[in-house]
This record gives sequence, structure tokens and C-alpha cells, in this order.
Amino acid sequence: MLRAVLFDVDFTIARPGPELGPDGYRRLGERFGLELDPARYAEARERAVEGIKRHPELEHDEEIWVAFTERIIRGMGGDADTAYECAVAMTQAWEHAEHFELFEDALPVLEALRARGLKLGLVSNTGRNLDEFVAHHRLDVDAAIGSGAFGRTKPHPTIFRAVLELLGVEPAEAAMVGDSIEDDVEGARATGIERAFLLDREARYPEVPERLPDLFALPAALGLPPS
Repeated sequence: MLRAVLFDVDFTIARPGPELGPDGYRRLGERFGLELDPARYAEARERAVEGIKRHPELEHDEEIWVAFTERIIRGMGGDADTAYECAVAMTQAWEHAEHFELFEDALPVLEALRARGLKLGLVSNTGRNLDEFVAHHRLDVDAAIGSGAFGRTKPHPTIFRAVLELLGVEPAEAAMVGDSIEDDVEGARATGIERAFLLDREARYPEVPERLPDLFALPAALGLPPS
């Protein structure tokens, strides 16, 4: 019996706003004497993603994200001594709830699941204070855990178990939705959450069977009757 649904946060229910995008990098770079080219952001970020290395024990390590951000900055043309300081500032900007906006399908789907009596939880790899994030965006959820506060990142099973414990449900009674195959889908299933769905908004993984094009498709994927 399904009793709860867990959600990833970034790129699942919320997306970075303008301050965290290409022009946000450009504006922030100016403060550090850097001329960053917004047109180079997408390629710089893609290369940075390829080079990111996890902590061997999946401990939350903020310095990993600073290094990731510094690669983006240098890839956008900011190859100077101040790139690291700029990366620290941008990493800190990601901690502010007001720098994010909810996807259009987030609140309607959360409300639809709540109306069916399901418990809702958030589990995210972030240093952000998720309680503040929940309050700022007025999210009706029962539990929220970020890796910065918890100490371990997804896909480590302990962070999933911690959310399930707060919700008072067993893995077999829960479902998970997120945009990362490794972190969200594989991490959840390794914890015993078999109903794990990949949210693939940009249709990048057509080969994945448990794939959702958006959150509106979730209730049907869970086998819930139309409201």
C-alpha cells in the first residue's frame, strides 16, 4: 500500500532562478573582475558535471560544489585568480530559497497527492536549509532533509531512511521521484523503495522505463485514480 511520496528538490520541484543562471554568473563575475560569457554557460556546466567527483563515503562536502562552480566560471572565461572567490559566492547564493522558482506542476501535484491522504517528503543533496525553503515556497510537506544538515548525500541509503523514519513509513510503502538516475532512482531502490521514477523533463533518457515527462504524469504512474 502506498502511504508516502518522496521528492528530490532541485530540477524536480524547483529550478534555479535568474540569479543562478548564465546572466547571474555574468553579474556576479563583474564583482570579482571577471568577464563571463553567458553563451558559454551550458557547455561549461556540462564539462563541469563530467569532472565532478563524489566524496568516497558520500559525505556532504561543500568544497566539491565550490570546485564544480569554479570549473563553470573558468569555462565561461573567468580563468583568473578570483575565480575561486567567485565560486564561493555563487555556491552561497544557491543556499537562498528566494533564488529558486517552483515548476508549474509542483504545487498542483503535491496538492493532488495530499488530497489522496499521502504523506509527502523532500530529500535533497544541498547545503540549503530546507525548512526555510519549504516555508518560503509554502510547500505542504511532512518532512524535509538536506544532505548538508544530515551529513550524507544521495544515493547513500541512510538519507532516504531518515526521511522515511520521519514520515513513519516503510520503504515498501513509499515512492521516490527525482531527476537523477544514480542519486534518486538507484539510491531509492537500494533502500528498498521499488517505486522510483526518473523525472525526465528534457527527454534525455527515453530508454528508462520508469520515466516521467513531468510531475503531472505521476499520479497515473502511481496507479492512483483520477481526482
